Amino acid sequence: MYDYSRSKRSTRALIHLDNLKWNLERVREIIGPDRKLCLAVKADGYGHGAVAVSLTALKNGVTHLAVSNVDEGEELRQAGITAPVLLLGYPCEDEYSRIIENRLQPFVGDEEYLQRLNLMAGEMGAEPLTIHIKVDTGMGRIGCPPEDAPYLARLADTSRNLIIGGVSTHFPVSDSPDPGDIAFTEEQITTITGIKKEILSMNIDPGLLHSANSGGIFQHRNSHLDMVRLGISAYGYLPDDRMEKTEDLRPVMELKSKISFIKSVEAGQSVSYGRTWKADGPARIATIPIGYGDGYLRVLSGQSEFLINGKRYPIAGRVCMDQLMINLGNDRDIQVGDEVTVFGPDTAGPDAAELGAKAGTIPYEITCAVNKRVPRIYLA
Repeated sequence: MYDYSRSKRSTRALIHLDNLKWNLERVREIIGPDRKLCLAVKADGYGHGAVAVSLTALKNGVTHLAVSNVDEGEELRQAGITAPVLLLGYPCEDEYSRIIENRLQPFVGDEEYLQRLNLMAGEMGAEPLTIHIKVDTGMGRIGCPPEDAPYLARLADTSRNLIIGGVSTHFPVSDSPDPGDIAFTEEQITTITGIKKEILSMNIDPGLLHSANSGGIFQHRNSHLDMVRLGISAYGYLPDDRMEKTEDLRPVMELKSKISFIKSVEAGQSVSYGRTWKADGPARIATIPIGYGDGYLRVLSGQSEFLINGKRYPIAGRVCMDQLMINLGNDRDIQVGDEVTVFGPDTAGPDAAELGAKAGTIPYEITCAVNKRVPRIYLA
């Protein structure tokens, strides 16, 4: 397999680790010095590179990491990372042994899963496995009903090969300013804190109580509890564009390319597939080597803009798999080889939130979509 990390492609993703540090510092100011800080590095660190992001984060106040699947957790362990790694998603049964081998901390929300992990950890002669009781307080995805959480805690507490590392839930609308959604999240907080009290009354240590995602961190400060699980805001974005922008977050990823070709077109001449764009008059058209094969969404055809020499220029025609075109108008100063910012922290140009809004999606998808063939370059 070709190692794109060694590529000299003009299209590349610059990862500003200094901006990651900045964002972590802003969150730490909000949650205080004593709470644990878990960083979600699933989906290859939201497209930024899980290992590099994790190594930087662990040196800057992060205590725990979170992944979606066993492969992601194993990648961190193979990179020499020894910090606690939470396994957010449910695995297949044939992955259970790898959870134990890699000392991952799975979210457990049913008795069968709990019992199988306990049995396998014993059979493998491993040290007791740390688990987190996952409670479904309204997300409707995974987790036990609230009324079952004390029973699972008792079961884990009496299991020879398990340790309760925490009790957790997840918020589906903590980023929403809608009054009904705010009330929904507050009810979730009441429910999960009540569960902790009940478990404590059973003389069982519930471990860390954690629920707050990025929305909870900023909008529901009573949800911070013992640990927060930070996601998109570590990478520079609020989870909902309706949220009040009171925090100075800085985008971590900057997607760049260079102009590979320029041609002149006359009025009425079309550009790209489908002939959806035609020149209103004489214009210069620049081609850059990035397309939906690199993760630049095709739905952005006809909508997006690019930053060249401090000025924005619109896309011309449809995004192709490996290339797209930009309308330079009559600008004669731009030449082949000039740098193009696709999105990033420069406020003069678009960021992932702007592209997400134009594509009818969220900044998460914009950064996660950047394909592995685009090399990541890490800037301290």
